[in-house]
Amino acid sequence: MNPAGAFYSPAPPFAMAMPALPHAPAALHPTAVPMPAPAAFYPAAVPMQAPAVFYPGVPMQAPPPPPPPFRVPVNAVWADNFDAVRRDMGYFAAHARCVAVKVHYPGVIHGVGQDLGALTAEKRYAVLKANVDALKPLQVGLAVATDDGRFASWEFNLSDFDPVADPHAVQSLLHLGRRGLNYLEHRLRGVPMEELTRALRRSGLLSSRPGVSLVTHTGAYHLAYLMKVLNGGDPLPGDMAGFLGSVRRSLGEDVYDVARMVADCRDMPVGLEHIAGRLKLAPPLALHPLAGAGSVLALEAFIILRYHQFRGDVTTYRGVVHGLQTV
Repeated sequence: MNPAGAFYSPAPPFAMAMPALPHAPAALHPTAVPMPAPAAFYPAAVPMQAPAVFYPGVPMQAPPPPPPPFRVPVNAVWADNFDAVRRDMGYFAAHARCVAVKVHYPGVIHGVGQDLGALTAEKRYAVLKANVDALKPLQVGLAVATDDGRFASWEFNLSDFDPVADPHAVQSLLHLGRRGLNYLEHRLRGVPMEELTRALRRSGLLSSRPGVSLVTHTGAYHLAYLMKVLNGGDPLPGDMAGFLGSVRRSLGEDVYDVARMVADCRDMPVGLEHIAGRLKLAPPLALHPLAGAGSVLALEAFIILRYHQFRGDVTTYRGVVHGLQTV
């Protein structure tokens, strides 16, 4: 391990050749088989066929890799394989072009039933802050596309939430349980949030480097919980301006919300999985459709929308978060 506060080595931890993908989702579950070599989780994309094109309003650099024609494997991260994943994160931090995030959390307990569209942006933020400050995240999904055409996805399963003692919305827990989230397994095998905080800070994966886009879908709560994790569980800033300033300092200016982008696309459905179906994205290779799979879909949808629907110029959507400035 590197000294505290130091970045991990950017050297790739795996062979650069295209690996063979697992044939069954069960091969990804840590209780089914031992964790395979990192290359099995981080496949290389096929070479780009189109030449690099520069677009107005975006950094002068080649577009990121196209969405992969294969199913991106989601690496379920528990305490027993956390160290191996933490070592690999440094390579992706050094080469990241797009990072997508999705967080699962135990519902909403404040402002239930309010018409968010009738509230001001500041009041919407006050409701969000009350919920995020009071509740604990359950899963953090991260998906990364690199400048050398690789894709990775991790689903960090957190151990801090106790359904017996911690506040939550019952219906939200039932919904996530039906999708495959096992709260007992999280308590027994999950990663403490403080450990994930340290790993994300040291890796440099989530940073304000120019040219790295941070992507989400219906992003207000996902970004808020991500900031809570990055800040070690501290309360969110007191107002929306302070929150957005904190996001810019930690994650950079290039923050995009797929839900806001598709609002300007003709005949595009709502809901991330419906959007992915309309865009004909390869579904993630995941045991359950949870946070890791959602981060993959958000990443792929963003790349398709940015470079096919909007021809590379998405400056209109920079920093606009669905659930805060828009609903």
